[in-house]
Amino acid sequence: MAELNATGAAVRETRVRSGRTLRALASAIGVSVGTMSAIENGKVALTIDRLNEIARHLDVAPADLLTPRPPHEPARTAPVTDDDWRHFTDLDLDPALRAAVEVFIDLGYHGATMRLVATAADSSVAGIYHYHRSKQHLLATLMTSTMEDIEWRVTAADAEGRRPAERFALMVEALALCHAMRRDLAFITATEMRSLEEPDRGRIIAARRRLQGRLDDAAESATEDGSFATTNPRSTARAVATMCMALPYWFSSTGPMSPTDVAREYADHALAMMHVQPS
Repeated sequence: MAELNATGAAVRETRVRSGRTLRALASAIGVSVGTMSAIENGKVALTIDRLNEIARHLDVAPADLLTPRPPHEPARTAPVTDDDWRHFTDLDLDPALRAAVEVFIDLGYHGATMRLVATAADSSVAGIYHYHRSKQHLLATLMTSTMEDIEWRVTAADAEGRRPAERFALMVEALALCHAMRRDLAFITATEMRSLEEPDRGRIIAARRRLQGRLDDAAESATEDGSFATTNPRSTARAVATMCMALPYWFSSTGPMSPTDVAREYADHALAMMHVQPS
């Protein structure tokens, strides 16, 4: 069973890195979404032929699918602690929520059904309803988890800075890093706001405004102390935040830049947009 779980985890990690959805890979190898999900969850053994076929479609060697590789994480020199905003592990999402991410990314919220989520989770519809009362509840839970994760990281980055300009740059780095590392969740949160109902919609909007307020305050303070020469710090801060939130539309973990590289580059872009002045 441990070998099945390890192989399944390796298949899933490789598929995610390739940018392929669960449904796309299932279709490519000629199996159902439920079967593909069962493979990734370690519930179905892989034959040599099927392992080779999956490896071919993911453009990797079959041996790469036998053990999971560690996730691509930002480089760091300090030990990882619970408040290290640069360190990412998988969010604590149950199988139904993980399946919902796959289905929402593939079909959009309105194209998704609880039956499709159940199939992707290798569960019954009744099993999904036991933990999540509706498709709307799935969406609200995913968005809430995403925004809570982003908010604590940006807050921790803010606290790390000593001067307003440094605080601003660190918060931009954290915001960009979240949108690169949590690409699918960030994409859903950005594109499905129109589908979210009250009171959850109001809570997510409030969280976004708090984040934007932190960036605005740091930008204005840096302008007041002469670190930034922009004449419109608040408008520029909003443009910077929008730039970060657009990352999931194009960023790929298989591209030439790591999430760390992109986040630091975005922080540099943000400082340039603010017309940062030499110390």
